[in-house]
Amino acid sequence: MTQVSSPMSPLSNPQSPTMVNRHSTSSIRTLNIDFVTEEGLRHADMKLEARKYKSSAFKPQLLAVLRTLSVPLWQESELTPDLIKISKVSGSLTNAVFFVSCPSEPLIPTLLLRIYGSSSGALISRPRELHTLHILSSRYRIGPRVYGTFGNGRVEEYFDSVTLVASDLRDENVSRWIGARMAELHCVDIEAIEETSPVTRGEGKGWEIGAKKNVKAWLAPAREVLALPAVTQTSRRDLDLDVFLQRWEKYMRWLKEFEKTEGASRRVFAHNDAQYGNLLRLARIKEGLPEHHQVIVVDFEYASPNPAAFDIANHFHEWTANYHSSTPHIMDPSRYPTPKERRNFYLAYLTQSVVSSSAPPETFDEDILEGELGKMDRQVKAWSPASQAMWAVWGIVQAKEDMEGKEGEPEFDYIGYARCRMEGFRREIKALGI
Repeated sequence: MTQVSSPMSPLSNPQSPTMVNRHSTSSIRTLNIDFVTEEGLRHADMKLEARKYKSSAFKPQLLAVLRTLSVPLWQESELTPDLIKISKVSGSLTNAVFFVSCPSEPLIPTLLLRIYGSSSGALISRPRELHTLHILSSRYRIGPRVYGTFGNGRVEEYFDSVTLVASDLRDENVSRWIGARMAELHCVDIEAIEETSPVTRGEGKGWEIGAKKNVKAWLAPAREVLALPAVTQTSRRDLDLDVFLQRWEKYMRWLKEFEKTEGASRRVFAHNDAQYGNLLRLARIKEGLPEHHQVIVVDFEYASPNPAAFDIANHFHEWTANYHSSTPHIMDPSRYPTPKERRNFYLAYLTQSVVSSSAPPETFDEDILEGELGKMDRQVKAWSPASQAMWAVWGIVQAKEDMEGKEGEPEFDYIGYARCRMEGFRREIKALGI
């Protein structure tokens, strides 16, 4: 549920006194601040306060971070804080995100500054997220290049691009490009991300699918939020987690039987949050690259192993959202992609999957293709309620600070969003006969 931009390739040049050289991603506590670090990335023992980005002290602190991280061209001695321009990116629900530039020095690259949200730790493993980004960028050239980390955030590469808007998802060409991009991500080796051994490889051994794992992990903090005095009785009734858990477990049993008879959706490394705000369109594409590479996928905070059908179903639900409307927390089921629109996406996905796996030409046999299209649509419908359920529980947890009255006027109605998603979950399992 976050939005923004950036991508590609790891940071080289490991020589720095502030370099954290560890064998794996870790979270360490220094000076009462939780630092998230990754082997191969520079780290600055500093912290930035997102709410004070307009203050006179913020720019000097930011410049100190950039110099400590040795971000290319940003350590120039003549560069002063007054030359820096900071633009906040609207719409981020998990982080505060800024574009950092130096307009008077066109050769100095624009950067993306990400400051983690204060309550996001209950939902996201920051060490895991950073490790994932590093593996994707260094081995697969997918996702943002990370220049380095600091106490409560990181600095990433910026792309000259525009973030997609809700209507872009309905564009036939753009939808095909997204499908092809998702297929490429789904070819990433899960075991490389999870760092499993020959003994622990596979589902149930080295990793669990994210849909089940997240719901299980988020239920306890969600219960704590619903117990807060500010939560209305109506919301508690609509979001009754005891009733939800009974339905969820029944649905999980149904899914198990479904996959036995219909065939299991391929387990892949999934993005899990392919909403329009996490999809960028480059201002220009390098000559010789495939057409679909003008779409860049960013923000891998919720990425994990999952069925391919879950990732696709989750993306289709995002067709029903408009986070820039007067009611950004409401999902409109009437905007769900039609059979024709789903087929367009599936064709691009399957075609790119064949290209990426170097499958033989007979894979394109028309009868086989039609069978695969039908099977994929059935699998997507089967996993669709899981997306609704996961984000329903997420919305409850995310509402904590609003319910505690710590953040002033809420920017987003998380409880309303959770209620909308929970209703979607109930509606969809009923349609499946559960």
